[in-house]
Amino acid sequence: MQAILLVGGLGTRLRPLTLTTPKQMLPMLHRPMIEHVVSGLARHGVERVVMALGYHDDAFRAAYPDGRCAGVEVCCVVEPEPLDTAGAIRFACEASGMVADGGTFLAANGDVITDLDVGAMLRLHRSSGAEATIHLIEVDDLSRFGVAVTGAGGRVTAFVEKPSPPAPSNWINAGTYLMEPSVIGRIARGRRVSVEREVFPAMVADGTLWALRQNTYWVDAGTPQTYLQAQLDLLDGRRGPAADGVSVEAAVDPDAVVERSVVMAGAVVGAGSAVRGSAVHSGAVIEAGATVLDSVVGSGATIGRGARVTGRSLIGEGSAVEPGATLSGARVPEAA
Repeated sequence: MQAILLVGGLGTRLRPLTLTTPKQMLPMLHRPMIEHVVSGLARHGVERVVMALGYHDDAFRAAYPDGRCAGVEVCCVVEPEPLDTAGAIRFACEASGMVADGGTFLAANGDVITDLDVGAMLRLHRSSGAEATIHLIEVDDLSRFGVAVTGAGGRVTAFVEKPSPPAPSNWINAGTYLMEPSVIGRIARGRRVSVEREVFPAMVADGTLWALRQNTYWVDAGTPQTYLQAQLDLLDGRRGPAADGVSVEAAVDPDAVVERSVVMAGAVVGAGSAVRGSAVHSGAVIEAGATVLDSVVGSGATIGRGARVTGRSLIGEGSAVEPGATLSGARVPEAA
């Protein structure tokens, strides 16, 4: 099995963290987000991953110069211009040689952290004779997602991207797809094409789109809340044994408090400071008496003495919060 990962987006919801680092290369519990995604696919038999790159593509190539990521063979292709989700899939297939291979392939959003049973999805895909099969998960907040309605056996009878309320279903497109090579022929070459707005609705009309409804672990890690949540879930043991969030290469003063947080290599947490429900990236400094709550402090950033950073604030790489400052829900520097 081969997979295409869509990792070319700008990551605007996570700015300023993504001003210098593409979203999927942001650290997530001591290793890049993309490695969590790829290792999850590898557990289900994916042996080669094609990364459809765009924004800051050099960061991926520099991280995996030997062509392997999380033990999996990686091929990097760079879109000449933004082609949207379907356009990126077609480009990645052609540029990497996957079209010539002619087999079923997997495509996924590169910021989806999930325990989806790809094997069960593949069995449905093959037994139904589907042209494409998508993973659906049930959520309460539908505002950011496309929803699908399924009939007997899992055939998709309606697919609506970001519907106005009331939505026809609570089952959303979870961003992982199995596709036959014929799907590529549905995607126009050389322009932006959305798989959600063009390709899937056309397949519904032809009766060739199926879906696996599976409420497994799933996080779209592209927002400040979910980027943090995916890491806290690992600390809490929601995905196997509870992980240790504090790197052995971090310096945490004995008089500091670190609770349910990630503190990465080279970070410094000073005396009398408190870090709770947060992620402190490599080389960041939390000075004495400062508080970081439910927030992310980027690599090399400094939280000044006695400062208070809360409310899902994002402190960008190398930025500084002045001593004694109070920030809630802030972005430093402010994202354009």
